[in-house]
Amino acid sequence: MQSSSHRLRDMEQHHPLLSAGGDVEAGSLAAEVIVGGPHSGHAAGNRTLWFIQDSCGMVCAAMTWFLVLYAEFVVNFVMLLPAKNFWYSLLNGATFNSLAVLALASHLRTMLTDPGAVPKGNATKEYMESLQLKPGEVIYKCPKCCSIKPERAHHCSICKRCIRKMDHHCPWVNNCVGEKNQRFFVLFTMYIALISAHALGLSGMHFFTCVKVQWNECSEFSPGVSVLLLIFLCLEAVLFLTFTAVMFGTQIHSICNDETEIERLKNEKPTWERRMRWEGMKAVFGGPPSLLWCNPFTGLRLRRLMLLAQGRRGGSEFSV
Repeated sequence: MQSSSHRLRDMEQHHPLLSAGGDVEAGSLAAEVIVGGPHSGHAAGNRTLWFIQDSCGMVCAAMTWFLVLYAEFVVNFVMLLPAKNFWYSLLNGATFNSLAVLALASHLRTMLTDPGAVPKGNATKEYMESLQLKPGEVIYKCPKCCSIKPERAHHCSICKRCIRKMDHHCPWVNNCVGEKNQRFFVLFTMYIALISAHALGLSGMHFFTCVKVQWNECSEFSPGVSVLLLIFLCLEAVLFLTFTAVMFGTQIHSICNDETEIERLKNEKPTWERRMRWEGMKAVFGGPPSLLWCNPFTGLRLRRLMLLAQGRRGGSEFSV
């Protein structure tokens, strides 16, 4: 029977046998914000907020919020509020703003949710012995973050962690899309595509209405400013609609085929039991089909948020 040290040396050359469902989440604190005092240590593990400290990702995430809020401004103050039809303004305003709130909430949940990170540095002799491996059984060790790598996990050079069922790293949400936050990313792309299509439709209706009357009667802004704001909104909406619609389609395709984008690009042969179509959708979104699938606030606990708020008053510590 091989010793534990022998297994550790051999890990990097063997196929992983540790299943992705293994519960090895304890101590997953790296590359995230630890809410609490500087001496809280691992006791703060249940009060952590995942956040990647990547400058490019933070800029892209801030740009995403800016562009959504810009669309809110143009739709509300340039098109809907000056409209003479009250019900037209009310219904479209309620629809657009509700979708925008859901899009931003989905963005936050994607960005601040642990995508399924494997604990860093858990490939120790003590942990190897606790696994009670059978003779000849081997598991895979990631040489970059020194962690035991579950099946279907891949290392992200930006997050500096191995991520379970990693699909890709998206700078627009400043996070990896993985096992635990894929549903929020799918909702984010869906709601952004919907508000983009809605904004395009409202812009077309506004142009058509203003052509028949004086531009000064269509908006409180000058005609030149109104046209520039609408043109930029249309360009933004077309780009966002194209990008997010494609991403939404690829994500649904990946879920229904139980194959991540990395696995597809690497042409990895599945060694796991695939969950096809509805089974894959249920695994990602949780439970049978319902309106809860479209709710980005699902699983958000008020008590946990209150604990996070209390921890912030005591100071915060960044752990990389």
